[in-house]
Amino acid sequence: MTASHPEHGPEEMCPAGMELYRQALSTGHVTPTAAAAAPCLIDFGLLRLTVDDPGRLEAVSPVAALHSLLRTSGEEIADKRRRETHLIDAFSTLMDSGTHSWETEGTPTLRLLSGKEHIGRVIGEAMACASEQLLCVQPHDGLVKPPFHHHEAAMARDQEFLNRGGRILTLYQHTVRNAPYILARYEQLTGNVEARTLDEVTERLIIVDHTVAFIPASPDRTLALEVRHPALLTHFVTTFDRLWRLATPMHPQAVHQPTLNGVTPRQRAIAALLVEGHTDSDIADRLGMNVRTARVHIAKLAATLGSESRAQLGYLIGRSGILDQGG
Repeated sequence: MTASHPEHGPEEMCPAGMELYRQALSTGHVTPTAAAAAPCLIDFGLLRLTVDDPGRLEAVSPVAALHSLLRTSGEEIADKRRRETHLIDAFSTLMDSGTHSWETEGTPTLRLLSGKEHIGRVIGEAMACASEQLLCVQPHDGLVKPPFHHHEAAMARDQEFLNRGGRILTLYQHTVRNAPYILARYEQLTGNVEARTLDEVTERLIIVDHTVAFIPASPDRTLALEVRHPALLTHFVTTFDRLWRLATPMHPQAVHQPTLNGVTPRQRAIAALLVEGHTDSDIADRLGMNVRTARVHIAKLAATLGSESRAQLGYLIGRSGILDQGG
């Protein structure tokens, strides 16, 4: 890029470059002098020298240019992933596969755990030594069910804990109340086990006997933090208890929230997020559903309230008073 031409990527074409590219597509070519005003077109492969006339540049078709740019983008992503893998490999020895700890005098250990298999094994070891209470927050992650061997191992671990007299309390989102995998889990477990649901829950959280907690330390949950600090554990337990009191029972006896004035509990939850200005994808993520399902509920809500536009829907939600109903 020249000093007079701003630097930018192909995904945000400059006005001068876009206009010149349109001109080149229309006429078939432009002169090198004209192209000097938008050097990005050559850099991004949208213009190229002609074989028979070096005095002019021809336009590359949008389809061919897009394919080339996407391939380059894919290669950059793959390169970044390789670099991430190399970084993880380089630092794994320093983390000692999850056995490294940070502690100061008088402060219990915080451990970083690396790898889903290792995380599961450490949680299993903590539960094997426990016999009182397991508190879990399990947000919907888009999976119908976990891999079979993970499911079987978790079920066996939980049942052994229940057999020792333990109690399991789990918080989910409302969207899983009728999920076959979740229902099957509670049909198989015997003992003191309860489940409740909320519109929204926190990130994944596991607290064992009020002595150790596990929380994600990376978005893909391949890293987790094992927490044994008393202040943090107290905070986690208090947060869980308050969410538990607000939640709707699902198991062993389900309680269903009523539909009020034609608006379902799910639609009220969506309405609350709509008036806060959240996008469809944000709403879907927070309530544990896919975007298509969220949009279906939004359309039904709009039909119920007689809304003809997104802006009008927000106004009608506020005027209807539905957010003041049903808690």
